[in-house]
Amino acid sequence: MENNRRYKQLIEHPKPRSREYITVQTLYEEVKDRLPLRIINKRYSFDRKITQKELNRPGLALSGFVEVFTYWRVQVMGNPEIGYVNSLQGRSRRKAIHRLLAFELPCIIVTNDNLIPEELVEIANKNGITIFSTPLNTTATHRHLSEYLDGKFARYIVIHGTLVDVYSVGVMFVGPASIGKSELALDLIERGHQLVADDAVEITKTGLNTLQGAPCGRIGHHMEIRGLGIIDVYKMFGVRGIRGKKDIHVIVKLAKFSKGESYERTGLDEIFTKIMGVDLPLVELPVMEGKNLTIVAEAIALDQKLKQIGVYQAREFNEGLISQNLQQSGDLIPEVLVDDEDLS
Repeated sequence: MENNRRYKQLIEHPKPRSREYITVQTLYEEVKDRLPLRIINKRYSFDRKITQKELNRPGLALSGFVEVFTYWRVQVMGNPEIGYVNSLQGRSRRKAIHRLLAFELPCIIVTNDNLIPEELVEIANKNGITIFSTPLNTTATHRHLSEYLDGKFARYIVIHGTLVDVYSVGVMFVGPASIGKSELALDLIERGHQLVADDAVEITKTGLNTLQGAPCGRIGHHMEIRGLGIIDVYKMFGVRGIRGKKDIHVIVKLAKFSKGESYERTGLDEIFTKIMGVDLPLVELPVMEGKNLTIVAEAIALDQKLKQIGVYQAREFNEGLISQNLQQSGDLIPEVLVDDEDLS
């Protein structure tokens, strides 16, 4: 028996947007350790803009065909490009390099720790183009850079909420101001879980059905605790208390408990919400005096981990009741026995 799936509109989502550009400086600072990158000359073009996620291999431009040269992209020079330059002599070499560097390139990344021709460095210096070098081969460099740029130029939105990594499950808490999202997150951090973002979560669609959350802007891993003020989670808890980004697996909506409101009691009806076209499980959690939300949040995360491997606790419990009653009575009974009255 399958669970019943229902959808609820969580909030009025802002329209997804994409970054218009990043600078060469941003690229360098964020990937220098991953590749790793060395600056060969100087930070000449660090303020130039990278406007596309695609990379370019400038082999055709070096050979003289520049009609379709996408010079505004990051230029990656591997063994073939450096080998071609080295095969040229004298004026032919300088002419080929001048032809390439006459364009306003963002930067050049040379792979395989190739020895860079002196003429290439000289002319790059005159034209204000930064050259980087990496020990990685061209395939690995292309993969890392493409993954990075895909993320930077992916569509994203910013949602008011708090994202915490709980047992490796990305749990995002949403709800009205002063409901206790930050305090709940702080309690989870104290219990060994990790804060991803508080107050504003930048959500990026990184795959067909994958959303990734990260801190927004300068907020970083700071939190506002009413009555205390702004705290720096990294300084208070160290690196164990924070995480740079995390896939979002479940949305937990906190709301003040209301007697007239109907809340899920059995878990047979799965509730989902859509964010940027991606289905995410939604748990509506009533906030009331004396309720230990931290323990409940951990239970929600563990329940999601079970569902990821195909274990649905409510469904199995209900099927067990049905089977037991069938054995006892020998008669057909309604498929779903569990309701709010059964568990009261």
